[in-house]
Amino acid sequence: MSSSEQDQTDKQKYEFRKVIEDLKEYEGSGTQLVTIYIPDDRQVSSVVEHVTQEHSEASNIKSKQTRTAVQDALTSIKDRLRYYDTYPPENGMVIFSGAIDSGGGRTDMVTKVLESPPQPIESFRYHCDSDFLTEPLEEMLGDKGLFGLIVLDRREANVGWLKGKRVEPVKSASSLVPGKQRKGGQSAQRFARLRLEAIDNFYQEVAGMADDLFVDQRHEMDGILVGGPSPTKDEFLDGDYLHHELRDSVLGKFDVSYTDESGLYDLVDAAQEVLGEYEIMQDKTEMEEFFKELHDGNLATYGFGPTRENLIMGAVDRLLISEDLRKDVVTYECENGHEEHEVVDRREDTPDHECSRCGETVEADEEDREDLIDHLMNIADQRGTETKFISTDFEKGEQLLNAFGGIAGILRYDTGV
Repeated sequence: MSSSEQDQTDKQKYEFRKVIEDLKEYEGSGTQLVTIYIPDDRQVSSVVEHVTQEHSEASNIKSKQTRTAVQDALTSIKDRLRYYDTYPPENGMVIFSGAIDSGGGRTDMVTKVLESPPQPIESFRYHCDSDFLTEPLEEMLGDKGLFGLIVLDRREANVGWLKGKRVEPVKSASSLVPGKQRKGGQSAQRFARLRLEAIDNFYQEVAGMADDLFVDQRHEMDGILVGGPSPTKDEFLDGDYLHHELRDSVLGKFDVSYTDESGLYDLVDAAQEVLGEYEIMQDKTEMEEFFKELHDGNLATYGFGPTRENLIMGAVDRLLISEDLRKDVVTYECENGHEEHEVVDRREDTPDHECSRCGETVEADEEDREDLIDHLMNIADQRGTETKFISTDFEKGEQLLNAFGGIAGILRYDTGV
C-alpha cells in the first residue's frame, strides 16, 4: 500500500471512529435502535425485502411509542437503500437508524450509513435494541497488520492470512511421507532415502503454496509466522525452501500441536507477544525519530500552533497525531481581518475569543468550528504530508497525547518555528 493509500485508510478509520463514538453515546427509550450489517455480496433488493418484513412484524410491538419508533427507523433505512444499485459498496456497509433520547422527554431521529469498512462484513445481521450495535465495527478499526501464516508437520500443512484479528485459511496440503516403519522387502538405507525425498518434496510443495500466496503481497505484508512441531518447522526454515524475500519476512517460529486449519488459530495465539509488539513497532519508530530530533536536531515540531504553521509552509514530512486526540478548532476573524485559532474540548461550547493583535472580542458561529484532526489532515493532504496516527499503548505514545497536546511533526527542513 502506498503512503497516500495508507493515509486515506487511516483517515477513513478516524472518520469511522468519530461516528462510532457518537453512536455509542446514543440511547433509545426502548428496543428501538436498529442496526443492519450488510455484506457486499448481499443484493440490496433482498435487504429491502427483509426490512419490509421487519416493518410488518413491528406492528405487533405492544408499546405504541416503541412500535412507531422502530417503524420510522425501518422506513428511514429503506429510503437510504434506494440510493444503492444491485449490491452495496466494496466490503459492504452498516446502517444505523433510530429515535434517540435528546432530553426532556424528546427524541431525535438519527440515521447514519457507514460504507466500505476496513474489513469485509462477513454476514448479514439485523439488530434492534436500546443501543446501536457497534462492536463488530470497533473490532475492525482496532485491527492492524497483514501477516502470512504457515503451519506444518510431515503429514499436512496449512497456509493462510492473519488480517487484523481475522484468521483466513487459504491453502492446505497432505503429504505422501511414509511412516518411520519400513515395509518388508526394502533395505533400511533405501527406505530412509525415499522417506527423505518425500519429506523434501512435501516441503517444496508447502513452500510453493506459500510463495503463490505471499510473494505478490510481500510489500504489503508485515511478516510471516511459522508453526509446527520443533523438528519440522526448523527443517523447513533452515532448508531455504521459501522464496528468499519471504525468508527475510519470517518474524518467528512457534510450537503448535495441530497443523490443520485449527493450527492457524493456535499459531496466532502462540505469537501474541510478537504480534502485540509489532502492532506498535512502527509507532515507536516514528516517536523515537521525533524525540531524537527534539533533543539533538532541528526537525521536530509540536503543539497545534507551530505544527499548523509548519504544515502551511509545506515543511512537515510526517504529521504525528495521537489516536486518542478528541478536540475541535475554532477559527476567529476580527473586524480588522486578523484570523486566529483556538483549540477547545469537543464537549465545550464555542467560547468568545479576544484577538491577540488588536484586543477585539470575536464571537464564532458553529460553521467556524471543526474537528481538529480533520482541520490538520486537510492541510497535510494539500501539502503532500503523510499523517501517522500514534497509539497511546506505549510510553512515548502517551507522552505525545499528554505532554505535546496530541500533535507533532517531523520536518523536511528547519523553519525556525
